[in-house]
Amino acid sequence: MALSASLYLRQSQSLVMTPQLMQSIQLLQMTHLELNQFIAQEVEKNPLLEFQAGDEMITAQDRSAGEDPSPVSGETGPDEVAGQGDLYDSATSSPGERLSEQLDADFANVFPDDTPPQRADAPELLGQWKSMPGSGEGEGSEEYDLDDFVASRKTLRDVLLEQLPLALAAPGDRLIAQHLIDQLDAAGYLNADLAETAASLGTTSDDVMRVLLSLQQFDPPGVFARTLSECLAIQLRARDRLDPAMEALIDNLELLARRDFASLKKICGVDEEDLVDMLAEIRKLDPKPGTSFETSVTEAIVPDIIVRSGPDGGWLVELNPDALPRVLVNHDYFAAISRGTQKNSADQAFLSDCLQNANWLTRSLDQRARTIMKVASEIVRQQDAFLVNGVDHLRPLNLRMVADAIKMHESTVSRVTSNKYMLTPRGLFELKYFFTVSIGSAENGDAHSAESVRHRIRTMIQQESAEAVLSDDDIVDLLKRAGVDIARRTVAKYREAMNIPSSVQRRREKRALAKAAGF
Repeated sequence: MALSASLYLRQSQSLVMTPQLMQSIQLLQMTHLELNQFIAQEVEKNPLLEFQAGDEMITAQDRSAGEDPSPVSGETGPDEVAGQGDLYDSATSSPGERLSEQLDADFANVFPDDTPPQRADAPELLGQWKSMPGSGEGEGSEEYDLDDFVASRKTLRDVLLEQLPLALAAPGDRLIAQHLIDQLDAAGYLNADLAETAASLGTTSDDVMRVLLSLQQFDPPGVFARTLSECLAIQLRARDRLDPAMEALIDNLELLARRDFASLKKICGVDEEDLVDMLAEIRKLDPKPGTSFETSVTEAIVPDIIVRSGPDGGWLVELNPDALPRVLVNHDYFAAISRGTQKNSADQAFLSDCLQNANWLTRSLDQRARTIMKVASEIVRQQDAFLVNGVDHLRPLNLRMVADAIKMHESTVSRVTSNKYMLTPRGLFELKYFFTVSIGSAENGDAHSAESVRHRIRTMIQQESAEAVLSDDDIVDLLKRAGVDIARRTVAKYREAMNIPSSVQRRREKRALAKAAGF
């Protein structure tokens, strides 16, 4: 058989993940914070992109030295709202100036006889204020930020170091104390081995323990404890309430967690009335004394979708403009720069790539917005009963149902619903909240969602009395009468997931509270 080379013409189809397609997929699952960061990076790299957030605009002209900003025109992204004149005017005048012109609020002539601010009694202070970076005066200054004038919060370490010189005088003891302070966790507990600490500092364990006992008297009460029992004991000792019965109680916190009040009465040697008083004293203590000095900033969730009641009785679904950036492609700037780079092929290629990437980004953002709207609108349509009547009417829903309704793939719906939030008249919910497991009906009716069943179980337990505490079997029977076919193990799983104790523990606690209240 002879071997020879030959040519064949073959046609085939294949799916290729281009960088632009991967970028579109990544944009789809980004939160609005991640999206703003990504857009800001793209604006820095691409001179044809303009990103506006609020009243601040970064333009290509601003980044070009020696050129004055000019009005912007060109292609817009998905987040541009009606009234483009306001967007363009923001490049030439501040919002305060435009508002003053509209309202005729020129305060220069209100008090014409008053002394101007620059003639104050302390002109040097005025000069210092004008020279500050955030004063808004002078060349190159920026608007001041009120956060710059807010006093910083003290951390737990700062509070403890302030008390250290008043409690320990010896330099060696202070060195040990600083080492122990650095080993505290966020809750104020000491997670360190005293023997290892003593060995690392070249001292004895007795010296470390002596310093630790002094540190345990610091504020807030309960810091430098090594266990929960020790933390409660420190606080009770500071209140002069650490008697033998209370010591026995905090040494058996596992019985308290199980609501085994009968065993606690025997161990502590008290009657039921005294035990109730002791439990009330325990509830007043702080199990994590260091958390009051938590320095992390709580960030508010900005909804991506806003749902409101419509005039015709339906629902209005719209994108939240605060969660979406405004992106523009400056074609005028591209045309002006292209005229100066016609003889340089490298510059022309660079500008062409920038224009292509900018157009692709705006199209991707537009597609992202449209996809979010499609998914959110379908969720609102499917969960109309929930929006009207509450969580009891939450329908079972999965990704496939939404994907089939809007003619998209399940993976696309999954990316859209990740870390996206919807503001409804019922509250703020993550989009994934509306996707729940289906639980069958006991009467061959409509299925029930797992979230609505959990809500029913929680409501039943909250309404029970001390004489009629519901067991898991009782809850199963009540749910079956209401048309919910559910197994006992499923009820127990839901109850434990909601941190609800068993019927035995609830009965003990309710009876103790009822007797303490005098019933």
